[in-house]
Amino acid sequence: MLLLVSLTAAAETETEPDRLPNTQPLTWDGDIAARMVAGVDKFLLDEIEKSVERRTAHWKRDVSSPEAYEKSLEPNRRRLAHILGVRDERVPFDAPELVATTSQPALVGKGETYDIFAVRWPAFGDVHGEGLLLVPTNGKPIADIIAIPDADQTPEQICGLADGVPEESQFARRLAESGCRVIVPVLISREMKKRSPLGQPGRANLTNREFIYRSAYELGRHIIGYEVQKVLACVDWFSKDAGDTAAKIGAMGYGEGGMLGMYAAALDPRIDACCVSGYFGSRQNIWQEPIDRNVFGLLEQFGNAEVATMIRHLVVNDVPGPMLTLSNDGGAPGRLVSRSQGFLEVTAALMLTIDPRQKQKLGRSITIVGEYGTKPIPNYTQKALDVFFSKLNAHPAGAKDQGVPKSSLVSFDPHARQQRQLHELDRHNQQLLSESPYVRAEFMKKLDTSSLEKYEQSVEWYREYFRDEVIGRFDYELLPFNARSRNAYDEEKWTGYEVVLDVWPDVFAYGVLLVPKDLKPGEKRPVVVCQHGLEGRPQDVISGDNRAYHDFAAKLCERGFITFAPQNLYIGKDDFRTLQRKANPLGKTLFSIIVPQHQQIVNWLSTLPGVDPERIAFYGLSYGGKSAMRIPPLVKNYCLSICSADFNEWVLKNASTRAPFSYVWTGEYEIFEFDLGSTFNYAEMAALIAPRPFMVERGHFDGVGTDEWVAYEFAKVRHLYQAKLGIGDRCEIEWFVGPHTINGQGTFDFLHKHLKWPKP
Repeated sequence: MLLLVSLTAAAETETEPDRLPNTQPLTWDGDIAARMVAGVDKFLLDEIEKSVERRTAHWKRDVSSPEAYEKSLEPNRRRLAHILGVRDERVPFDAPELVATTSQPALVGKGETYDIFAVRWPAFGDVHGEGLLLVPTNGKPIADIIAIPDADQTPEQICGLADGVPEESQFARRLAESGCRVIVPVLISREMKKRSPLGQPGRANLTNREFIYRSAYELGRHIIGYEVQKVLACVDWFSKDAGDTAAKIGAMGYGEGGMLGMYAAALDPRIDACCVSGYFGSRQNIWQEPIDRNVFGLLEQFGNAEVATMIRHLVVNDVPGPMLTLSNDGGAPGRLVSRSQGFLEVTAALMLTIDPRQKQKLGRSITIVGEYGTKPIPNYTQKALDVFFSKLNAHPAGAKDQGVPKSSLVSFDPHARQQRQLHELDRHNQQLLSESPYVRAEFMKKLDTSSLEKYEQSVEWYREYFRDEVIGRFDYELLPFNARSRNAYDEEKWTGYEVVLDVWPDVFAYGVLLVPKDLKPGEKRPVVVCQHGLEGRPQDVISGDNRAYHDFAAKLCERGFITFAPQNLYIGKDDFRTLQRKANPLGKTLFSIIVPQHQQIVNWLSTLPGVDPERIAFYGLSYGGKSAMRIPPLVKNYCLSICSADFNEWVLKNASTRAPFSYVWTGEYEIFEFDLGSTFNYAEMAALIAPRPFMVERGHFDGVGTDEWVAYEFAKVRHLYQAKLGIGDRCEIEWFVGPHTINGQGTFDFLHKHLKWPKP
């Protein structure tokens, strides 16, 4: 009973022996961790639904004139380009190159009224677009069109030079037969294969698209943006080549190609009209689709309805899209259904976004064409093609279906071309990775280290940027604690209680509080929050001598510290990983939930009479070490942070396709965070913890990284603390001979020193 009295404000307050004072009984049965994940899942799904209405706040459309309307879209265009990763400067070029060898001429096919050439063109950096060019042979083109196939179609298939697409779906050929000049880019395919670093056996089973996505996403780029850039490079050429008598420029695509055509037309008003088939619909289920469609913050501003209002003339061909199911065998699960749910709702939203009379005044249009009951339904319909031509003011003369063109292909290998395209994008990602330290240095240059006072002032801008643009912030006030507890441990030196705290509707915090039995009434003790890793539970850091944790929460309690072991969200495999998928389109992450949970935890701990609120520390291992780099920067109540078995050159660990320890090769598909390469590596995150004490615990044989890379990144932290701020005594690293585990020696000394608690 002495413990219970010591934790209440008044010794005479009556309590029950099975729970903490001033708390309600915790009566929940079952797996509380699974309950937490399910609650957050419901919360995020509700937020996705709310995003539709919230988008209106981001749009300030000026409908007074066509010019004013275009100008008013610029902030939205910049934001869309940013989140799609359309950032690299495109390379000017005079004309596409003909691709030929001694055994295969560039002329690969001929129709009655057009020739087909194999071509490539510069796009950005040293990355090229590659595909086919269809050129009319009997006069000036009536329009210039980028025809974009689905990711699992080749240019040859939609031109009729290869099997795999029915004749009625070969829309690139039909455009050429109508008198258009057509360029057909290759897309990175959804081919799945085992991936591994050089010289090692295959580890991660990824599609080609996810392979490129992983590195690009970490570096503020995206496979979608890369392929949009290839399309826009074609627009550059069309615009330059046509001169003053420019033919209209259009984009037409199916499936993935429809998505790319829409984004390209939304970003570049030089595209006069876009025809999209097999894609258009609600984006609310984007989290269920292949992860290469995951765009950070998309749903904050952009559903397909909003994107449509950025396009001059949009023709939506309502035909079934590609169908696909991807397993989670090393990569992210995902699926494509024939038509996204909510199509009718989006159609209605389109009608409401801009009044029809305003559309006419502004020279814009949205037309939806469907031909239900046609079997089989092609990838496009003739009616949609006719509407598309009308929007381009193009008038095919005597166009007819000429049948498949005559092929001149001799030794063509689509796989080799796909590999070239993959290699160029991977190489570009790795070049961005090598440049990223300089990009981050430029980003951090406003940090003033001339004094501690100026440092603490100047770092606040970066803290808010980290909160809003990297982690993601939900603008909700925390609920009252409504603390519930129950006794869980009664050991010789300490007592343990399970505790649940409300955070937001459907979101709660849960953990285990350990209190030394020698805590005296009126005494204030420091607290160490002890955070488990991936698939862990609070109990793992308390008992059972888990090989990673070695009961460090209990051992610290035996030394006199109060400890709290929270349950974090990273448990349940796909159950928690899909939380990241649901959060990302909202511009949020797992830590958008975890940070408020920890804020509520420290707020509650600070109310306990036995706790000194100025001495609450954070100590986490593995995923808990990731937490140690992301939570204390934003929960300033933590007076110090210890990162164990995780500290790294984090951007390299996520983006490298050379390092064996890279997350590119693992199943943690939720681990990638958008644009850290340009903003916050671990040294920059540590800068948000400074000037509070910070420590790294590193086992020489911990496979999360190599000593060289850990030391490289830590040297930057040490330089900040010691050389720039003159507080080197607050920054340490302990190297020990051991694996991925709590060592509990130098870190324990660090806690005793900075929490001002005597060693036993």
